[in-house]
Order: sequence, then C-alpha cells, then structure tokens
Amino acid sequence: MSDPLVGDFLHRAGLGSPIRMEPLTGGVSSDIWRVDLPGVSICVKRALPRLRVAQVWEAPIERNRYERQWMQTAGQAAPGAAPRVLAWDDAAGLFAMEYLDHPVWKALLREGRANAAFAAKVGSRLAAIHAATAGKAEVAAAFPTDAIFHAIRLEPYLVATAARHPDLADTLQRLAQRTAASKHCLVHGDVSPKNILVAGHGPIFLDAECAWYGDPAFDLAFCLNHMFLKSAWVPSALPGFMQCFDALSAAYLRGVTWEPPAAVEERAATLLPGLLLGRVDGKSPVEYLDPAGQALVREAARKLLVRGERTLLGLHNAWLESST
Repeated sequence: MSDPLVGDFLHRAGLGSPIRMEPLTGGVSSDIWRVDLPGVSICVKRALPRLRVAQVWEAPIERNRYERQWMQTAGQAAPGAAPRVLAWDDAAGLFAMEYLDHPVWKALLREGRANAAFAAKVGSRLAAIHAATAGKAEVAAAFPTDAIFHAIRLEPYLVATAARHPDLADTLQRLAQRTAASKHCLVHGDVSPKNILVAGHGPIFLDAECAWYGDPAFDLAFCLNHMFLKSAWVPSALPGFMQCFDALSAAYLRGVTWEPPAAVEERAATLLPGLLLGRVDGKSPVEYLDPAGQALVREAARKLLVRGERTLLGLHNAWLESST
C-alpha cells in the first residue's frame, strides 16, 4: 500500500523513496503510516478533517502543525519525552517523525501490569514540560489553538456530555469555561495510556493533536482519569492502578513550580469526574467497557460531580468506595 501524497512529501523533504508503507491502526483522528525507507523506518502522520467516531466530529487539519510543534517543544523541555520530528508540511497537514518500537502503556495496563514507578515518571515528565513552558509568551503565541481545543476536547468531552445529563449541565459547562480561561503553560491534551510508550528511560508521549497553551490541570486529570477507567476494565488490578494514581499524582505535584500545587490539584480533582462521565456519554466513549462497566463509571462520575471533591486523595477514596 502506498500514498502518492506521502511519497511526494518524503521526496521533497529529502528523506528518500518509500520501499514499503504500512498503515498503523488505532487512530480516529489521523492517518498514520510506518514507512520503510532505505536503512530506516519512520512514521508519517496526516490529520483528518472528520474523525472516525459514530457522531459527527470535525476538526481543522492545522492541528497537525501544533502537534509537531508540541513534540519539538516537549523534546527540548524533557529530552526523550517525544519522538524526534524529521520533516513537516504544515499546509498539507502532515509530518514525519522517528518510528519507535516500544510497548504501549495501555497494552500493559490491559494485562493488569500496574507499575507505580513508571506512573511516577509519567507525572514527573509531564510536570517538567509544563514547568518549562509556563509563563512563556513566545510559547503561547506559537499555539493559538483555543478554538481547536474547544472543538476536540471541551465540546466532545464536557459540553456534549452536558446535553446528556441536564441536571449536571451547569456543572459541566462551568468546568469547560474554567478550563478554557486558565492560561498557564503548554498542554498536551490527550495524555492517555494509549498515547504513552513505555521506554527504558521513561515515558514517550505521542499524539499531541490537542496541543494548547492553557490549563495543565487538564493533562493531569485526563491521565489520572484512565486509572479509574482501567480499573473498571480490569477490576482485579484495582489496587495496583490506584497505586499508579497516587504515584503519578505525587510526582506531578512535586514538579509544579508555576503556581501553588494545591491550585492545580483542585482544578484537576474537580475536572476529573466530568472527563470520567464524558468517556461513557460524550462523543468519544472508551471502547473497552461493557454495559456493566459503563454503568459503574456513569454512576460514580455523577456522584463525584455532585460531591465536588477538591483533592486527588479525596477522589481516590471516593472511587474505591464506588468500586468495592
């Protein structure tokens, strides 16, 4: 299989002619290929204008540029935290990066392999990227992506979910508005285990299409949310996943330098239940929960939104109550 646009791009970039192109699976928002060139394999990614989900979900392809810029910025802030970018064509919405062959964190979690030490590295590396970009006007200027972030994060996860839960709509809308208004540092926007490679030196973050200069609490809440979701998927691993939750939280908060750690923690703790509900009733529901798992998550998320826990420890304890 080949794509003439990709072949032309690689030729113009001086990277050579593809020997083989293999589409990679798992993405709903982009076409991704492993491309074998003479002596090396690389990865090429092209953004789609309409995402591959059941509901209509459109997003501008210029997000490809900001993903590329996020990888370059993160790589400078925390060396090894992102794949090395090799070439790009922002007008065409595609770029090339190194191909990395490491396990995906989601696959290990699916097997119940909870490694709190690795989770701590995720937290500390994420905080390092946030800290290095906090308060930097030039970074903010390079990521004018408020509209994109709203279209592919706030609207599908919080606003659309509000329409499904009218009694919680005000709370979910306020969370979206508060997040949009919080401007601190460069945010990845999709810190999910499916977008984290487990390398020997630590986590490597992929898929930064949602890159945005805004609220770091979104990244923290988005990632921690998956420890709850994965425990609903693999209930036997609940204790280990909660250890990961605690280790990631603690390591991240130790790295917060741009504002009081408690302020980030409170925004993350109050946002997380909204994201949790969004993963069963928003535009991008997780694909792995059965109806019983969905019901558990929905009930717990609704209670947490009403309860309004302001600390991550409070969330931890509340989730244990709902899961046991």
